[in-house]
Amino acid sequence: MKAIAITPGEGNAELIDSNEPQITHPKQVKVKVLEVGICGTDREEAIGGRADAPHGSHKLVIGHEMFGRVVEVGSDVVLVHPGDYAVFTVRRGCGECVSCKNNRSDMCYTGDYTERGIKEAHGFETEYVVDDEQYLVKVPETIKSVGVLAEPMSVAEKAIDEAVKLQAARLPEVDDADWLQGKTTLVAGVGAIGMLAAIVLRLRGARVLGLDIVDEDTKRPQLLKRIGGEYIDGRKIQTINIDDQYGEVDLIFEATGVAELGFNLIDALGINGVYVMTGIPHGNRPVCITGPDLMRQLVLKNQVILGSVNASQRHFALGIEDLEKARNKWGDVVDELITTRLSYTQFSEALNQRDEDDIKTVIQWSDEATQ
Repeated sequence: MKAIAITPGEGNAELIDSNEPQITHPKQVKVKVLEVGICGTDREEAIGGRADAPHGSHKLVIGHEMFGRVVEVGSDVVLVHPGDYAVFTVRRGCGECVSCKNNRSDMCYTGDYTERGIKEAHGFETEYVVDDEQYLVKVPETIKSVGVLAEPMSVAEKAIDEAVKLQAARLPEVDDADWLQGKTTLVAGVGAIGMLAAIVLRLRGARVLGLDIVDEDTKRPQLLKRIGGEYIDGRKIQTINIDDQYGEVDLIFEATGVAELGFNLIDALGINGVYVMTGIPHGNRPVCITGPDLMRQLVLKNQVILGSVNASQRHFALGIEDLEKARNKWGDVVDELITTRLSYTQFSEALNQRDEDDIKTVIQWSDEATQ
C-alpha cells in the first residue's frame, strides 16, 4: 500500500510503498483511512523540523488528524463494527506514570509517550491502519464529511475544558457546567484550531472575539461572524487597548504560536481571568517583556496562565459531539472550515498550501467522506 513519509531532520516528503497492516490481537481494529488533515506540525516535519522515526526505521509516516472507516475487527472488539466511521487518537502512553495508567497520556509525566505521525510511531497518511480499540472513537455517519476535524477539535476541547475546570476550582461561585455562559472570550488566531475553539465557546454561550491580521471581508472573519463572533483586526488595535474597546476578557484562547503576541495578549486579560496557550512557536527569537508589570498584573488581578497540548479520548468524544451540534446550529459553517481537499498523490501541494483563506487542507485517500 501507499504512504506519505519523511526522513526526520531532513524532510523530503515522499510517497512510499509500505506493507498493509494486519490485525494480530483480538482487541485491534483495522481502519481504511479516508482523509487526513494537514496542520503546522506536518508542514514543519516536511521541511526537516521536529519529528522522530520509530525505532529501527529511518523514515516516519506522517499524519495525525485522521478519519476512516472500520473494515475489520478483532474477536474481542465491542465498540465498533465493520462499516462504522471512526478516528484514532494520537498519543500512546508511557505505561508507567499515573496519568498514562489512567488513560490520560495527554498529561504524561515522563515524556516517554509516542505519537502517531510525530514521535516514534508511524502516522495515518496511508491507506490502512491497525491499532487497539482503546484508542478508537466512533464518529456518526451524519458528520462524516467533517470527521477529519475531530483531532483539532479535541485540542480545542481540552484547552477550554482545563481552563474552565481551573476557574471552577478557584472561584466559589463557579459551576463549570455553565461558567462560559455570557462570558467574554478572546480567540487569538482564527485558523483551524482557533475557529474550532470559537465554535466550542459559542456553543457554551460565550461572547467570542476573534483576533487575527487578515482583512475583515476574507473567509475566516466571515465564518467567525456567521457563528455570532466578533472580529478584531490586530493591525488596527494594540492589545493593551482591547479591554477599553471590548470590555474585560474572562478567557483568552491563544492559537497563533507567535510568542510576542502571546505575551502581549496578557494585557487584555481581566480580573480573575484565565489564559490558555495552545500555539507552539518556531525558532528562538528573543521576546522582550516588562517583567514587573507582568507579575503585578498576574498577582493583583488573580489571573491564571496555562499551556495545553494534545487531548484525551474524552475530549475527542466531546469534540465529535460538538461538531454534530455545530452542524445542526450553523449548517455548512463547519464544512467550510475544510477549504482544500487534495488527493494523496498531490501531497506536495497539500504540504505547501499557503493562502490567506486557507483554514484546513485535507489529503484524501478516498472520496467516501464527501459522498
